[in-house]
Amino acid sequence: MAKLKLLKARSMEDRLLLGQTLAFTGDPFVEGPGAARHDPHGAVFIRDGKIADLGPADRLRAAHPQAAIVDHGADLILPGFIDAHAHYPQTAIIASWGKRLIDWLTTYTFPEEMRFADPDHAARTARRYLDLTLAHGTTTVASYCTIHPASVDAFFAEAETRGLRALAGKTCMDRDTAPEGLRDTAQSAYDDSKRLLEKWHGRGRLEYVITPRFSPTSTPAQLAALGALWAEHPDCLMQTHLSEQTDEIAWVRSLYPDARDYLDTYEAHGLLGPNAVFGHAIHLTPREVDRLTEAGAALVHCPTSNTFIGSGLFDMTLAPKLRVGLATDTGGGSSFSMLRTMAAAYEIAQLRGQALHPSRLLWLATQGSAKALNLHDKIGTLAPGMEADLIALDLASTPAIAQRHARANDIWEAIFPTIMMGDDRAIAATYVAGRPVG
Repeated sequence: MAKLKLLKARSMEDRLLLGQTLAFTGDPFVEGPGAARHDPHGAVFIRDGKIADLGPADRLRAAHPQAAIVDHGADLILPGFIDAHAHYPQTAIIASWGKRLIDWLTTYTFPEEMRFADPDHAARTARRYLDLTLAHGTTTVASYCTIHPASVDAFFAEAETRGLRALAGKTCMDRDTAPEGLRDTAQSAYDDSKRLLEKWHGRGRLEYVITPRFSPTSTPAQLAALGALWAEHPDCLMQTHLSEQTDEIAWVRSLYPDARDYLDTYEAHGLLGPNAVFGHAIHLTPREVDRLTEAGAALVHCPTSNTFIGSGLFDMTLAPKLRVGLATDTGGGSSFSMLRTMAAAYEIAQLRGQALHPSRLLWLATQGSAKALNLHDKIGTLAPGMEADLIALDLASTPAIAQRHARANDIWEAIFPTIMMGDDRAIAATYVAGRPVG
């Protein structure tokens, strides 16, 4: 981790971060790399937890002489990474050997999630999970919890203590395809979710997300109950899984024989709209793509999970049509790192003949995920008024990366080796609401 040079210390409320800066002013999937603005001698002025000014270092130093200056040298200052789909209760089972999705759920996920009936276990796991994600430069997570309300309380309480912007919801499952001891009911799912929503949604930087796990573990009655709750609270997000594996789709077809397709199992119960966030979405039909586009829903690409569990290859040509975010999907995913996740997204796109420019990879992990979660007015880019969740990225953090970085001809060649080979050692500093972490 790079050493920081504190040049002034008059006020720790007003901070001026010096370093290279990279800010998106548009969408690189539409505009190309020109949608990003790079300043090799930039600065970010932070006041009251928000970005108050951005620009060349010389100008900002003159404009804000009272600020405490933190010199990050050649490190690249970026928005903190945003993980748009994760399962914090699966922290302990990450990288567990498995076959297909259904086997993996039965063998590892469901037994582990049963342990979250114990509030102390939930609290310990939430603490460990957020330690790990922050170490990798992730400052916002949208997480599934378990059916236990205590699992939601534990996650939000830990996030609140750290001042994080975080999203989560009670995972709802009432069908006997989930094991006994890990099922609720349509009514209890509605009641528990409503209580948790009223307790946590909009509290500080926290947002509640209505969370049916997926259609195979919910009855139509439960999906309808959660659709009704969402209709009562349309400002909340709704998150679930969609078309992750082909055998999963066949399973849905057997459970919902009257549905037109997988997406219809949600739409028929009021669970499709502009605040809907669907994880995976690999094997979509043309009708599903059209309806998702018309509804303004978001998709979340989970590349390390999709390769680890053998789900398939996401189609990134959907990105100009739909809001697309990026996620680790831990613990189905095999890493807590959004850098590793970007690398996997690049590799998957290559297999589909779609070479993703580094600008697009960084966009997916920051502003793209913020847009998917409808938080792009708060986080995800460097701009005045945005919340100051930031990282400083060391672009020469290991000998292998440093030797490639030394040959870079532009900022994209300088960043790409860190995207492909970087890990937590590349995170020189992390700021949450303007305050350094650790």
